[in-house]
Amino acid sequence: MQTDPLSAKFAALADPTRRAILARLTEGECSVSDLAEPFDMSLPAVSKHLKVLEKAGLISRGKEAQWRPARLEPMGMKGMAEWLEHYRRYWDQSFDRLEDYLRKIQKGNDDGKRN
Repeated sequence: MQTDPLSAKFAALADPTRRAILARLTEGECSVSDLAEPFDMSLPAVSKHLKVLEKAGLISRGKEAQWRPARLEPMGMKGMAEWLEHYRRYWDQSFDRLEDYLRKIQKGNDDGKRN
């Protein structure tokens, strides 16, 4: 069964360890051992997380002799950001309507106090 790219990206981000790895990679590329340092897990376990992130297109792995640095893929989250943007606009509009409604109610209450 093949997963669509957007689902693969969200599934990769569902794991807190993988999110922490991505956060670390915002500081620059690094090795598996550097990425494993803050976690209580083996290097092979961290490598498995990296494979999931790489398959989802969120990171890439270099090949420099025996060092395989991981780095963020700049366009890796673009599709997710575009998908989320639609919902951000929806919620912004909903909150704007709620704010207008609450102002109207507040104004009505203020007018009632003056009489």
